[in-house]
Amino acid sequence: MQQSKNIRTFGSNRRERKTMQELVFLESLKLDEVPFTTSEVIADHAEVAHHSVTRLIRDYAKDLEEFGIIGFEIHKLDGRGRPRKIYRLNEEQATLLITYLDNTEPVRAFKKELVKQFFAMKHEQLSRQALRSAGKQVRVSMTDAIRDAGFSPHFYKHFTNLCYKSAIGFNATQIRKARGVDKCNNILDFLTAKEQEAVNMREQQIATLISLGMDYEQIKAILANGGVIYQTTLKMPATAH
Repeated sequence: MQQSKNIRTFGSNRRERKTMQELVFLESLKLDEVPFTTSEVIADHAEVAHHSVTRLIRDYAKDLEEFGIIGFEIHKLDGRGRPRKIYRLNEEQATLLITYLDNTEPVRAFKKELVKQFFAMKHEQLSRQALRSAGKQVRVSMTDAIRDAGFSPHFYKHFTNLCYKSAIGFNATQIRKARGVDKCNNILDFLTAKEQEAVNMREQQIATLISLGMDYEQIKAILANGGVIYQTTLKMPATAH
């Protein structure tokens, strides 16, 4: 695996791992991403030397690979130090690896917190998948309403942006930029559960208002009066000066 450029933790800064007690991560917010932890996190929170953790990973690589490929990141160190390899482990791999550690108090505390965070991340993923599945039919109802009302094709984009802006506070372009969503992927696969829920609600409302014979400007005014359903927070990538 190549060096990672962008690890997502649902709105958290990767540099704050230990302070914020974040143990489980996603490469991006894409719906099918697999949650993982790292050898660095295991070493830090189990209070074990990192080289000891990486040695265990190498020694038991065959066991760990039964549960998937062992990924890694290469961290470049400041100065003349050698680049550092940080391994990535999925839930099954991390759970197995921890059984090879001594059962000290820090290790036991880490085990419990890691289990909780993997469970919470999986619960969020399942919620997102369920809302995304339900949202597909809602989306169809909105696009069908646009078509049946006789709007010109460019209004599909207008209504989509209106939906995002009034549901979560940002338009499609802003969401793509902040979440690193290229044109080959659907924005809806990169929304959190709360964001997806808000978008589903807004699309259904737009479909209903269109079916009542309202035009774009009327619908826009009504939604503006109601405010944003769920104001999310996006971190835009830094731009070069």
